[in-house]
Amino acid sequence: ENMAHSKNRATDGKITYPPGVKEISDKISKEEMVRRLKMVVKTFMDMDQDSEEEKELYLNLALHLASDFFLKHPDKDVRLLVACCLADIFRIYAPEAPYTSPDKLKDIFMFITRQLKGLEDTKSAQFNRYFYLLENIAWVKSYNICFELEDSNEIFTQLYRTLFQVINNGHNQKVHMHMVDLMSSIVCEGDSVSQELLDTVLVNLVPAHKNLNKQAYDLAKALLKRTAQAIEPYITNFFNQVLMLGKTSVSDLSEHVFDLILELYNIDSHLLLSVLPQLEFKLKSNDNDERLQVVKLLAKMFGAKDSELASQNKPLWQCYLGRFNDIHVPVRLECVKFASHCLMNHPDLAKDLTEYLKVRSHDPEEAIRHDVIVSIVTASKKDLSLVNDHLLNFVRERTLDKRWRVRKEAMMGLAQIYKKYALQAEAGKEAAKQISWIKDKLLHIYYQNSIDDRLLVERIFAQYLVPHNLETTERMKCLYYLYATLDGNAVKALNEMWKCQNMLRHHVKDLLDLIKQPKRETSLHLCVEGNLPDPGKTQDFVKKLAQVLEEDEKIRKQLETLVSPSCSCKQAEVCVVSIALPCRKIVPKQPSNPFLEMVKFLLERIAPVHIDTESISALIKQVNKSIEGTADDEDEGVPTEQAIRAGLELLKVLSFTHPVSFHSAETFESLLGCLKMDDEKVAEAALQIFKNTGNKLEESFPHIKSVLLTVLQHKAKKGPPRQAKYAIHCIHAMFSNRDTHFAQIFEIQGLKLMVRWLLGVKNNQSKSGNSTLRMLTAILSSDGDLTEQGKMGKPDMSRLRLAAGCAILRLAQEPCYHEIITLEQYQLCALVINDECYQVRQAFAQKLHKGLCRLRLPLEYLAVFTLCAKDPVKERRAHARQCLVKNINLRREYLKQHAAVSEKLISLLPEYVVPYAIHLLVHDPDYVKVQDIEQLKDIKEALWFVLEILMAKNENNSHAFIRKMVENIKQTKDGQCPDDPKINEKLYTVCDVAMNIVISKSTTYSLESPKDPVLPARYFTQPDKVLNCCRTSTANVLGAVNKPLSATGKMQTKLSRMETISNASSNSNPSSPGRSKGRLVSQTHIHVSSLIYKLGSV
Repeated sequence: ENMAHSKNRATDGKITYPPGVKEISDKISKEEMVRRLKMVVKTFMDMDQDSEEEKELYLNLALHLASDFFLKHPDKDVRLLVACCLADIFRIYAPEAPYTSPDKLKDIFMFITRQLKGLEDTKSAQFNRYFYLLENIAWVKSYNICFELEDSNEIFTQLYRTLFQVINNGHNQKVHMHMVDLMSSIVCEGDSVSQELLDTVLVNLVPAHKNLNKQAYDLAKALLKRTAQAIEPYITNFFNQVLMLGKTSVSDLSEHVFDLILELYNIDSHLLLSVLPQLEFKLKSNDNDERLQVVKLLAKMFGAKDSELASQNKPLWQCYLGRFNDIHVPVRLECVKFASHCLMNHPDLAKDLTEYLKVRSHDPEEAIRHDVIVSIVTASKKDLSLVNDHLLNFVRERTLDKRWRVRKEAMMGLAQIYKKYALQAEAGKEAAKQISWIKDKLLHIYYQNSIDDRLLVERIFAQYLVPHNLETTERMKCLYYLYATLDGNAVKALNEMWKCQNMLRHHVKDLLDLIKQPKRETSLHLCVEGNLPDPGKTQDFVKKLAQVLEEDEKIRKQLETLVSPSCSCKQAEVCVVSIALPCRKIVPKQPSNPFLEMVKFLLERIAPVHIDTESISALIKQVNKSIEGTADDEDEGVPTEQAIRAGLELLKVLSFTHPVSFHSAETFESLLGCLKMDDEKVAEAALQIFKNTGNKLEESFPHIKSVLLTVLQHKAKKGPPRQAKYAIHCIHAMFSNRDTHFAQIFEIQGLKLMVRWLLGVKNNQSKSGNSTLRMLTAILSSDGDLTEQGKMGKPDMSRLRLAAGCAILRLAQEPCYHEIITLEQYQLCALVINDECYQVRQAFAQKLHKGLCRLRLPLEYLAVFTLCAKDPVKERRAHARQCLVKNINLRREYLKQHAAVSEKLISLLPEYVVPYAIHLLVHDPDYVKVQDIEQLKDIKEALWFVLEILMAKNENNSHAFIRKMVENIKQTKDGQCPDDPKINEKLYTVCDVAMNIVISKSTTYSLESPKDPVLPARYFTQPDKVLNCCRTSTANVLGAVNKPLSATGKMQTKLSRMETISNASSNSNPSSPGRSKGRLVSQTHIHVSSLIYKLGSV
């Protein structure tokens, strides 16, 4: 009723202005009009819907402000103020506006929409009024009045366009919010959304528009999220028209339909609830391009990080997977490219993808096989857990693809995965273990015939398996554990790689030498060409390279340094850069520089980026750490024993391919330490390394050579068979006077061989024992120089004498050979204990003692120790006495425990050593003159040396037994020379000296002997009592000799006396052993050289 009354008032035509405001017409200036309008705006702003009187009062004014005069006024400030008034009028008079004409309403709202463009300039002085306008109409939802108008779509479309145009990054959140409120009310409260209006929203989602105005995109996104439920049917209708019915004319956005689907899905998947089934239909389209577009779209939708489309719409997902087998190559290619994103963002889908990727990894199209690898490798590099073993195995298989591009991608992909997860251990030990097979697989490819494959393996090894840019110690540690964990075929491939690189270095070196010669051959060109890729181009390249090297001395010098065996890794880096840089300028500027590429290939192969002297030293230290147990082998997942074995094999290979890198004192000293270790494998490896690397050792490292030679000789003679073999190889390869070293080694080894064979046979039916003994005694007679040409050194002669003496001792332990050893041979063997070389005397005494203690040597060999009384070295005499004591006590104890062996008494009773000692002294070459007092003093000391121990205890009246034995000997003749009066005279003289010792040292010697002694038949003839009465008297001589005996082991004779060895002794005493030299001379003759070492068993 009030509203009707107001309309009646309006018909009066009278306009009431607020207090203080005069009429607003075209008759006033613009400034005055603005001033008056501001007061009107203030009035309407202060009014609310309950101000009924004021609403009626200012109704005509409200109608007046909607006149064309104001709506079409040229001044923007006037228009803005009028728009603000109209917005407040709609607020105040709501829900019914004072304007009833549809045309007028259209004009008003189109007018307000035009004013909203002022929102664009956020720095304008009037921006707050524009914001007030927006806020007012959004809050009141003024535009909802237009729902009833026929032209509502035009009004709404213009409003939407305007708002999307003016929104910018200068607007705050409030502006954004009011715009969304204004537009969403139109969608949510209206009856429909026209295609034109929908287009004004969707166009902002098209990538081109999206990139131009990000704020408009955000506004559209917010609007769609707010109105998702209401706007979804219209969106569905749009896509149905375009996709299913093919009516592209319904909208200008038809060509962007797939971009829009993706954007809408990312905004809110509910917007496409009815659209997605349509995509399933499109995936089966007969149009290749259409299928491709849909596949691209769905790849983005399925692959998006937070997408749940695959789980929410499984039919669509299965249909999409089917496109992996599409007949159209680009479709399959797009599916394969999608796989990496899917694997990275949705690991749970990996199982579904695996089977399809397996089929595509065998696709006839090279590009598809290539992209399968890229997809799997990309996902693997992000996180290894994203791919399963089956997927990695597809990459593994493609390393043998028929196409080089595919093989290269697979190999490089595996190399990158290995470096990240095995070398750098970015995902822990389990991940490293999972891909441990990669290193072996990559090296196996070196067996391929293609030079491209082999070159790539070399590059991968240098960059990924053992990165050359690591610090030396780390690099060698990496190489050490890599080599320890490679399988057998991979090890062979790596060894072959080093050999090929080494061979190419030699070819390049020969090429450099060839360039210096006036006449050239082309064979070396071919050798170099065969080691580079692309055979069609390499021939021209090598010719060009030869020309460049001939003309450019700097490049030539750098290349000579690079292929030099002594080039270090750091030098190599400098050389490579110095060669490559000038090569860039050689060929004129082109899109590609094939000459430079070939130069790089060549430099990659020949540059020593891993191994140099410093590297080898670090590697040996790493091996030694494992041997000592201080390396972290277990942490690296390698058993210590396996690491050591592999490390030694690695050093052996490198000693062949890089021998000069071993040429340092530190390296050789470390190897020498390995050579002395108890571990046979370590020693064997060290020997082989020395053989490969020691050709300059003799002249460059003399201090190591002297020690090494001694060890090698010992290994050759006494080491295990394999070590002996390698030691011989070393001596042959390293030393100039090898013949001399071999002579004594082979002679000694020959002696050992014969003795071992005889001991195995244990019979002398072939008379081999006799001939062997003759040879052994010949060595002793010639002082160790069988040739008697004076070419052998004293150390070598000493070793041979020792070997011969020990060999006789070994044979004497077998009864069948003991029987054929003549007395002369026995005596020559005994004289070894008086050898001029201290080490010979020492080693022989130890062997003699060992044989006697085992009761293997006959008793006469115990008498040999009596000769030690003349040894000038106190320690040697003391040792001999200890040996006598132990052996005498051992035999006495044995007889006590074995009373039933009386028939063997002559071979066990210690007192029976006296006849052998007397006989041995009689035939001593130093005992020349029968009546010589000084010589008889030596005899007396020697006898006392053994009698003192025997007579220490008078067990079973042994003193009388000894006296009786001596008396019985004087009733015989020398069994060796029974018809030689001089020898017999010596025999009786020595017996007299022995009798005097017994008489002077015993008080019971005159008692009756418990048993009648039995003399050895070989040494003495049958007793003849007449002889005892008829022998020559020696009383005067004995009187001079019979002085108090020295303390045990102390020599009364002067050393100068022991230096006078008669060269005529063999002539004056032909039946005595025939050595003319080599007896004890003085301590100055003792060889203490490091070349003489303690020798072991024969």
